[in-house]
Amino acid sequence: MSETSDTLQGNSPAPHPVDPAKYPVLSRVSRPADIRRMDLDELEALCADIRRFLIAEVSVNPGHFASSMGAVELTVALHYVFDTPDDRIVWDVGHQAYGHKLITGRAPLFHSNRKLGGLSGFPNPAESPYDTFTAGHASNSVSAALGMATAARIKGESDCPHPRNVVAVIGDASIGGGLAFEGLNNAANSAANLLIILNDNDMSIDPNVGSLNSYLAGLNTSKSYNALRYNIYRGLHRMHLINEHNRGRILRFNNSLKSLLSKEQNIFEGLDIRYFGPFDGHDLRRIIRVLTDIRDMRGPRILHLRTVKGRGYLPAEKDPASWHAPGLFDPTTGIRSTGGSAPKWQDIFGQTLVDLARADSRVTAITAAMLSGTSVSMMAREFPDRTFDVGISEGHAVTFAGGLAKEGLRPFVAIYSSFLQRAYDHIIHDVAIQGLPVTFCIDRAGLVGEDGVTHHGVYDIAYLRNIPGMTVAAPRDASTLRRLMAAALLPERKGPMAIRYPRGAAPSDTEPSATNGQPIAIGRGEKLRHGSDVTLLSIGPIASEAARAIADAEVQGISTAHYDMIFAAPLDQEILHEIGRAGRPVITVEDGARAGGFGSAVIEWLADHGYLLPVTRIGIPDRFIPHGTVAELRHLAGMDAGAITEAIVAAAHSTR
Repeated sequence: MSETSDTLQGNSPAPHPVDPAKYPVLSRVSRPADIRRMDLDELEALCADIRRFLIAEVSVNPGHFASSMGAVELTVALHYVFDTPDDRIVWDVGHQAYGHKLITGRAPLFHSNRKLGGLSGFPNPAESPYDTFTAGHASNSVSAALGMATAARIKGESDCPHPRNVVAVIGDASIGGGLAFEGLNNAANSAANLLIILNDNDMSIDPNVGSLNSYLAGLNTSKSYNALRYNIYRGLHRMHLINEHNRGRILRFNNSLKSLLSKEQNIFEGLDIRYFGPFDGHDLRRIIRVLTDIRDMRGPRILHLRTVKGRGYLPAEKDPASWHAPGLFDPTTGIRSTGGSAPKWQDIFGQTLVDLARADSRVTAITAAMLSGTSVSMMAREFPDRTFDVGISEGHAVTFAGGLAKEGLRPFVAIYSSFLQRAYDHIIHDVAIQGLPVTFCIDRAGLVGEDGVTHHGVYDIAYLRNIPGMTVAAPRDASTLRRLMAAALLPERKGPMAIRYPRGAAPSDTEPSATNGQPIAIGRGEKLRHGSDVTLLSIGPIASEAARAIADAEVQGISTAHYDMIFAAPLDQEILHEIGRAGRPVITVEDGARAGGFGSAVIEWLADHGYLLPVTRIGIPDRFIPHGTVAELRHLAGMDAGAITEAIVAAAHSTR
């Protein structure tokens, strides 16, 4: 078991029993087998209970709301028709899986959702046998489910009297991701018993983009034709006139006949995957009937359901994008908490991007289905022709930016740190090798908090700093972010540049905009404080945590020099020579992976230049960090002010 799951076990929250007066049906459900004994009226009442429960709980303990509200009937139908957990359900992304958690025994613990030691906000196999695969990044469900279905076939589990079914639930625009298409293409050539459910709500976080979304919006398939085709198939199969070996020929004939009669072509059936739908994803009785009809079919097939994101809560139905993860809200009025007044890092980035675009017509912006999440939406409002949301396609976003840069434009690519991992090959092959001036603005860098292990942005320094020609920087405050973005446009700057910044509020400053500020010198850090006992090097906003630790150590009579290095690549060699000659113990502090990160870069440089100094690295330890508040996780990881103070004191005493 992983360290993440050990942490969860060690801090198990006390259950809160579900109130039968408020939730008369949900309170009777401790596992999916309970709902299989219910009649259809009770199942519909269960759906109503789930929605009321989610509204009450998520309003006071924020999480992903609208997607789960839209998938309630689908969730209940899946666990009613399929024998979970023996049958496998693989959720894509996991934004839609709160209802799934409630009916798989976790409703009494849902008050701990996304809290340290509590339930994960996403499906987590370490948490429950009903969570069959990790789901935090989009578009992986088809490939994972195909692997499971193929394993069942190899092990003989798909040919036994009660064959194992595997279901992939993909939605929230994930079907547009490249990995999903790779999985579909492979599934089409497989005999694996795989059902793919397309939960189509016309939304990701922001409205979906691209031709596939337009295609799905207009797709219509005859219900009577689907019923006729299935009945004919079952009849011929019973008479042994067709079998699974020649199914493909019959399917291709059916598809051709359908195209001729309906004058429609279906992209999925063009892949030789049987397609059913679209159906109303909120008609519980119809979904159960259809799932029951197609459950025993062999081979890959797709069920297309149309749902409404935020279903059952009017404010979320009217504005599903902003209700994707709404934060605290009043369940009666729908009024949401505005939070603090300090500007967010993403908004500093968004406004600076607009300022730069006003002054330089070469500036373009790209994001991957995160217009509002990255504040590229600010650029889209003023410069729509120079702003591109490519959907959940991070690899394409990077290579597309490379093409823009090759022709003289200066693209800024805004993607969350953990999502940029999906485009690593593209960064190297399509940008860095050619030395193209693409600027990667890496949002949600470092520990992100409640979204947890799949979303922490802790590896970007380590996976970027070793790429030749790549500049890697992290501002400690809003002013430095603006200056770094301005520096990205300097004529003398060559090759790609990465600027990482965290989630949440940015430290305030007085400089109004990057265009009024001086672009920062590439590879130059800043000395923040003189000291005589210990040298501390920090990078990024965690400098404030380090500053508190230095002040605490000073009370104990320890004098610490503090440098904000700003750049992990290239390192400021003047500063490093200075600290090397000083000969004091060195502490490095970063909000990123300790293995291979900024601290490792400092050790490498000191060793290469003959400085034999003791170096203590503080950062994310070599394990996966669970979910919780950022403050809790920094303490858990040993990188909060208290841990830094201890390291300073220990380093100072080691030389006395």
